[in-house]
Amino acid sequence: MFRVAIIEDDIPTSNQLKEWILSAHPDITVEQWFTRDDAEAAIARENYDLVVLDIELGRERHAGVAIINAINKGGSGTPVLVVSAMPATLYRSIMKALDAWDYLQKTTFEERDFIDTFLEILRASRQRDNGKPPLPAGNELSIDPLRQSTPLWRGKRVNLPLTAQRILATLYEKRGQVVSYDELFQVVKNGRNRDNIRKHISTIREAFRELDEEFDRIENIPMRGFRWSDRIPTGASDR
Repeated sequence: MFRVAIIEDDIPTSNQLKEWILSAHPDITVEQWFTRDDAEAAIARENYDLVVLDIELGRERHAGVAIINAINKGGSGTPVLVVSAMPATLYRSIMKALDAWDYLQKTTFEERDFIDTFLEILRASRQRDNGKPPLPAGNELSIDPLRQSTPLWRGKRVNLPLTAQRILATLYEKRGQVVSYDELFQVVKNGRNRDNIRKHISTIREAFRELDEEFDRIENIPMRGFRWSDRIPTGASDR
């Protein structure tokens, strides 16, 4: 049986998330925590399969950061889904500090979006624990979308949220081929529009360029989609 913690100081929001989880998976045990102190104490004594949390708890703007740091120090590898009002554009910097699996911005997602993301993280976590092997890798990129510790680019970790990892895995699996917007819409759980896909692609590129300033393997194919190229294009591509 799965055990999940919801760490959210707003009681109506916490109850809504709990209701959604139980509607999708009635046999899950859901525990709710509303303060940093109570949440940290629960993290220390319980082995949760997944934690859903807000970054801000009460007057503490970064309480969620401290809680995730406590999870990471415990070494359990518990996946974390951040549900916060913080703008999604800031999430890249959050990822560096938090090592969270994915992020949903409040007021921008619906019940279906939350449930899809929640259940996918549970499945990915279970498959990771069962030791499912990673996707075949090239000499430079090692990728396993089921583990947050990867992908690796030339031996260095690429810091990406789970949604961006799914997009990267799709591009790399079909490397050399154009992956259409419609195909990428099937990968994301919310924001199924071209602008959102382009933002995810930008996030992926930025993450790679933090490790390799010359990275330019993702090509923009105008009006069609994107392509992972194993050769470096001679021209600029949507920099």
